[in-house]
Amino acid sequence: MEREVAPAASGDVAELARLVRRAGSVVALTGAGISVPSGIPDFRTPGTGIWENVDPMEVAHIDAWRADPERFWTFYGNRFQTLGDKQPNGAHAALADLERRGLLDAVITQNIDMLHRKAGTRQLVEVHGSIAACVCLACEARYDLDVVLERLGEATVPLCDCGRPLKPDVVLFGEFLSAEALGRATELAEAADLLLCVGSSLEVYPVAQLPAVALHGGGAIAIVTQGPTPYDGRASIKLTGDVEADLEALAAALDD
Repeated sequence: MEREVAPAASGDVAELARLVRRAGSVVALTGAGISVPSGIPDFRTPGTGIWENVDPMEVAHIDAWRADPERFWTFYGNRFQTLGDKQPNGAHAALADLERRGLLDAVITQNIDMLHRKAGTRQLVEVHGSIAACVCLACEARYDLDVVLERLGEATVPLCDCGRPLKPDVVLFGEFLSAEALGRATELAEAADLLLCVGSSLEVYPVAQLPAVALHGGGAIAIVTQGPTPYDGRASIKLTGDVEADLEALAAALDD
């Protein structure tokens, strides 16, 4: 059964389309909310959030991986299976379409779910890494997701050929973001005439500083997300409806 999507507010979408057309450089910043229509819960929504019944410090912290890889992989193995089967929704597709049409320079995402890749986005900065691979911190070997899932089917902890436990190539609690990825994201935000913030609460640092970086560089920000953010009062426009409907409507409005 197809998911019912509420129509976007035409006036707000028309204004957002105007901002995109006027901007010389548009960059999108996406968070967990863009993937909710694909069946991936966000992190803290009461009743459905990923951390609703699980303490992330116990199962998704680098110290948890080091101390008890079996417990860590009991959680992350299920997460890998769940995320690996998900497909991009209309919001991911709309951003990929805007990039193909030369209306979007890049996507910066906080998500690890590979959905922007699957949708066809080419200029992509995954600041928190991706489930597309796992790494061995001992010998630096890398393994693609399909190999990791195969090894998870054979043991509770996927092991490197050297015998050490593998770690998802994502930024766990207690780890620093990749300096290269954060640096690229900051450069994109500084140069953006419009930073389009989609499905993010804009509260998780250091990524949450990117709207301020864009504003300081003379750009504007537009927000497409449900719920409040610290930047609502500084945004040129905010759309609070269904993120999939809003971005699909934006792509359609830019056809005119």
